[in-house]
Amino acid sequence: MQPASCGGQEPDSVAQQPATQVPAGPQPTVPNGYFLFPIKPGKPNFLAASMGELRPNHFHGGLDIKTDGRVDLPVYAAADGYISRLKQSSFGYGNVLYITHPNGLTTVYGHLNHFKGPVAAELLRQQYEKQTYELELFFKPEQYPVKRGEVVALSGNTGGSAGPHLHWEVRTAQDHQLNPLQWGGFAEIQDHVAPMLQAFAVEALGIDARVQGHFGKAVFVPKTPPLPNGGGYIWTDTVSAFGSVGLLVQGFDRFDGVWNKNGFQRVEIRVNGRPHYRHVVDDIPFPDGTRQVNQHMDYEWRFMQGRQFEKLFVDDGNGLKMYTTGPDKGRLRVEAGKIYDVEILLADSYGNTTPLRLVLRGEQPVYYKTRSTLVKKPALRYDISRNLLVATAADPDTAAAGGPLTLFKGNRRLTLRPSYTVLSQNTYLYDLRAGLPDSMQFGGITKRFDRQVLIPSGRDFAFATSTLKLGFGPETLFDTLYAQTSYKAGVWTVHMPRTPLYRSLQLTLRPEVEVADKTRTAIYGVTAKGGRAYVGGKWDGNTISAPIKAFGQFKLLTDTIPPSARLLRKGPAGVVFKVGDDLSGLASYKLEVNGQFHLLRFEHKNATLFSERTDTLGPPLRGPATLYLRDQAGNEKAVQVVL
Repeated sequence: MQPASCGGQEPDSVAQQPATQVPAGPQPTVPNGYFLFPIKPGKPNFLAASMGELRPNHFHGGLDIKTDGRVDLPVYAAADGYISRLKQSSFGYGNVLYITHPNGLTTVYGHLNHFKGPVAAELLRQQYEKQTYELELFFKPEQYPVKRGEVVALSGNTGGSAGPHLHWEVRTAQDHQLNPLQWGGFAEIQDHVAPMLQAFAVEALGIDARVQGHFGKAVFVPKTPPLPNGGGYIWTDTVSAFGSVGLLVQGFDRFDGVWNKNGFQRVEIRVNGRPHYRHVVDDIPFPDGTRQVNQHMDYEWRFMQGRQFEKLFVDDGNGLKMYTTGPDKGRLRVEAGKIYDVEILLADSYGNTTPLRLVLRGEQPVYYKTRSTLVKKPALRYDISRNLLVATAADPDTAAAGGPLTLFKGNRRLTLRPSYTVLSQNTYLYDLRAGLPDSMQFGGITKRFDRQVLIPSGRDFAFATSTLKLGFGPETLFDTLYAQTSYKAGVWTVHMPRTPLYRSLQLTLRPEVEVADKTRTAIYGVTAKGGRAYVGGKWDGNTISAPIKAFGQFKLLTDTIPPSARLLRKGPAGVVFKVGDDLSGLASYKLEVNGQFHLLRFEHKNATLFSERTDTLGPPLRGPATLYLRDQAGNEKAVQVVL
């Protein structure tokens, strides 16, 4: 089981200002050997994940160290310092400890099972004082000093972990996540395995750009393994291209002795022998920069096609500072009649490299047409790529050139000729910044254009219909959005989930009928398969508002059923309750034994509440007890048991 993380403007692009990133400042000097490996130091270890892997909505911000498939391995302080912070949570990093060191760096230890030493006693004291398990504490340098090699915790599987491991990070004072392997690696981890290439792609980025005669993305999958002795991959077929194009890669890296697929630490491009592009995943601002992974990779392609490509160009809205490029930010301008020898170098933190060599040939676009006897009648569809309308019309006409597409806006019309016709499918391109059409027509087919408004990034913007309102801040979007919303039978569709958000979007819904019980009615994200996820919301009259982190479909649901619980086990080892909730989810819990508070720990992965043997402050778990539960909708339940 793979443990999960706990983490120049183009002519065809609308300008956007990315979110402000906190500058890293000069990094402290870290000599080799400064940090002790935190699990089984001096002995062979294995990683489940490396720094910078592409995860859903974040870069993986450190190392995931395997713990022999079990919990409670000693976790050692990586260097002298002091415990500056700790947190206990059922989600995210779970139980996590922060140690700040004299050089200004902080090491982070996540998914722990237990804390050790005096700080553990202080945590327990404050949990009883505040009567809560979920707690975050900050400490001063003199309170809890630790020495290099001191056991500070036991490893675990808490929070968002999908298996036992230690999540370990190194951060700057500005909370930049640094690659712990960048200072020469650790002898405990061996890596003699070069990265593997799964596929590469060349994408047309402008209205005049083409790859293999088409607009869009051409994907190439190697059919043979890499050449021996570091020879890498050679793509023997010349790739024709024109205009502004971008390169993308998909692949992975591995360490010795494990099959986990890890990310690249560094990717470089040389074109005709000259440096063209470079990125190094050694420094990611947390938390702001980590969500930029959605702009570093091709988010839409992963959502629609399943392939996770890294863009080897800096796309609009990407504010990360890990790139070295020229003025075109990694985009390659291909001219007709010229040859471009391209070398892409994939590298890991241990210096293992894999090259990919290919040749691009500049070829001026011309209209061409191929036919298919399978096309019997006209059809029309369209999509949006960056700022371009890409319309495709099935054209059974046998004329030398494809038929026209007409765009309508009020009483105005614009006629487009196809850029090319492949197997009787005409492709038309139109720059939407010239104005959004109301509809389009091909032959006898008329199709409404359902994108309602152009929403620029980088500034406040509001859009409203009779049933909803969207509030965008300066950092909500990565790039320009052509928004599409709808309402039908109690379900609001807010654009498409294949488009990522950077910051939260303020969603306001106005139901068609009066809601009877507003106190227990909230916004939920819903899926076509019946999935429901609590979003929440605040009512103001007949509207309800909440921030959302992703586009999708939403519905108002009323939760009137309180949480449930049943006692699974009691005895000298403690108590265990199984808990559940019908809809909104558990919000709070509290156990009283003989009228006295007793601390419980919540594990959302198996929906249990349980006491811990390390608890020395709680009352004896004997006699009448009451477990108080409350869900997100405010429904309450008191479960009485005898312990």
